[in-house]
Amino acid sequence: MKFNSPTQEITRLAAGLSLLVLDVDGVLTDGKLYYGSTGEEIKAFHILDGHGIKLLQAAGVRVAIITGRKSEPVARRAAEMGVELVFQGREDKLAALQELLQSLQIDASATAYVGDDLLDLPALRAAGIGITVPNGHKQVREAADLETDTEGGSGAVREVCDFLLETRQA
Repeated sequence: MKFNSPTQEITRLAAGLSLLVLDVDGVLTDGKLYYGSTGEEIKAFHILDGHGIKLLQAAGVRVAIITGRKSEPVARRAAEMGVELVFQGREDKLAALQELLQSLQIDASATAYVGDDLLDLPALRAAGIGITVPNGHKQVREAADLETDTEGGSGAVREVCDFLLETRQA
């Protein structure tokens, strides 16, 4: 289901959300891996996503990152956005999500998870709202409650943040 036509139940859940959890590769980035000539990893993040995350946090919604890979650019970008809840190198994303929920004492129903690939499926299904991007894997797109209009790495997270902010104001 696209963001322009969420169900009443999804809108209700979104309005009471406490936590937004994001994958990185394919969601905050375009999913491509770039390596410099000296072996350094380079990632491109969209500025719209960062501002949306800051607005959402200012509205009282916590933001976390769970990624299967370890990357210094992710740590740096998270710090720039004020995201303190960062789990890198966690291929079992459901276990990471459950640890996070337990530590924050938040119910899964008050959580949205944005992912794009098969490693994200268990966490996406466990969250109150599962969200994906149009360039996500077919199985993830079929399982998600919502799909952004914008591709990962091109402002999709901003679209999610704007939607969540709008439901809080309604």
